Amino acid sequence: MGNGAGTKAGAAVVMEGIHASVGALDALFLEEARLDVGPAAPAGPDPVVDVLQRKIDNRLERLAVVARLEAQLAAAKARDAAEILELQHAMIPPNASLQDRSFQEMSIIEEIAGVLTVSSPAAGALITQARQLRSLPLALDALSAGTISWQHAKILADETHGLGPAGAAAMAAHFLDADAPHPARGAAPGDLVPSRFRAKVRAWRERHHPESLEKRHAKAATDRRMEYSPDRDGMAWLSLYLPGDTASAIWNRTTALARGLQGPNESRTLTQLRPDTAAALLLSTSDTRNTRDTAHEDAAHANAAPAEGDAARLGKVPVPKADVLVTVPVFSLLGLTDEPAMLDGYGPIPASMARKLVADGAASFHRVLVDPRDGAPLEIGRTSYRLTKAMKQALRLRDGKCTFPGCNNRTSDNEADHLKAWHHGGTTGISNLAQLCPKHHRLKHNSRWKPTPGTKTQPPGWTSPTGRHYKAEHHDWEPPWWPGNPAQLQAVRGGPPCCPPDLAYIGQSRAEEAIDKFLHARP
Repeated sequence: MGNGAGTKAGAAVVMEGIHASVGALDALFLEEARLDVGPAAPAGPDPVVDVLQRKIDNRLERLAVVARLEAQLAAAKARDAAEILELQHAMIPPNASLQDRSFQEMSIIEEIAGVLTVSSPAAGALITQARQLRSLPLALDALSAGTISWQHAKILADETHGLGPAGAAAMAAHFLDADAPHPARGAAPGDLVPSRFRAKVRAWRERHHPESLEKRHAKAATDRRMEYSPDRDGMAWLSLYLPGDTASAIWNRTTALARGLQGPNESRTLTQLRPDTAAALLLSTSDTRNTRDTAHEDAAHANAAPAEGDAARLGKVPVPKADVLVTVPVFSLLGLTDEPAMLDGYGPIPASMARKLVADGAASFHRVLVDPRDGAPLEIGRTSYRLTKAMKQALRLRDGKCTFPGCNNRTSDNEADHLKAWHHGGTTGISNLAQLCPKHHRLKHNSRWKPTPGTKTQPPGWTSPTGRHYKAEHHDWEPPWWPGNPAQLQAVRGGPPCCPPDLAYIGQSRAEEAIDKFLHARP
């Protein structure tokens, strides 16, 4: 049961944190009231501007405290939801039938739904997530302290599926315990927007899952499907559940074609052009038809029979062609291990998928090998020798996306920007460059947002106009798996990653010979 000393201590910590946050919020409102009265003496050359700036700082600080308080209240709600169910189970007689137990649980879930004014499924989901968090003390403690949000906590709870107790505890320790053997690098979980945090957690999960990604992908691929859902105002949703490489390539190709349609005489936005382009490609009966014309064809064309030759092509999905990076461990590419690779813009993919992309899509997929000793990038494979192209690929590998805090833009229109301006002595090297989307590139040059220095392996952080610092989001590289080492695979999948210094089980010379032979065998 969860009503022992541990539960009481946890509740006390939560309440202590809530009281502290409320006190901090109260102090900030009192400070606001003093500012409304006016400063006792001029604090700068322009007292009015100074007071306004202090009011902005005060409200920003209040937002931070409110966010912390929301997390602490969410922790209290999660604890109570889980404990209510545990207390209800304790009241059920040991000899009660399964039917009685089911109705008792259904009844208390409906009671929670009524109190929170949410649906029964929503209440059930809350209880499930709360119980998962109860099994992850580090996550629940971080939520109680307000260092992560409820969204971050839910991500940790969701991504533990299939890991088992030991794997789930190892995942929480990797991201939340600074004293863990191999803690996550870069910004703290609470400093990452939830979508970026989920990408990191999912990447860790795919590498450490007790069942290989190859097997899980094979099972999931059998569920691929297309779904159609009518919506209001004469609109509808059409979605595809596909292997990650295919879905990524469709998105990239559609985006590239849509950008090609943009111009001074095109009134549609890129967001509108993507679905028009996709519809044109799906509904056209010939590969040579003009995309702009077919995007507006009569809807009756959808019922037309496929032209001769089209039917034969429908059963075979073409090899994806898109300008993306595939980061693949060298031994995985050689077929000696089945370690997952990383597809730019998607995340972990099975080794077999990576090998297929490199072999069949070489004209547009740029292979990135990683060092088998520490996981660092070893080489960027390329079909173009233009320096600007190579440097752009290196930036994509280092940064992954726009480096501005919270931005998820990883499209090909991101721009390489000098951290220290060229006219101020800045150099054109990876350490002095960063990816920025057009929006944040303009903001950098028209505001007081300033990047911090980067390195060859680490993107820059950022400092806001009010002096708040946002750390860079680093890749969470791990040493690749070495073939013929079951002990390492067990350690990697069942606990913190390891890479033993003694590599005698494969032979250092054999490994280097295999890598050298592969690299020099390419045309």
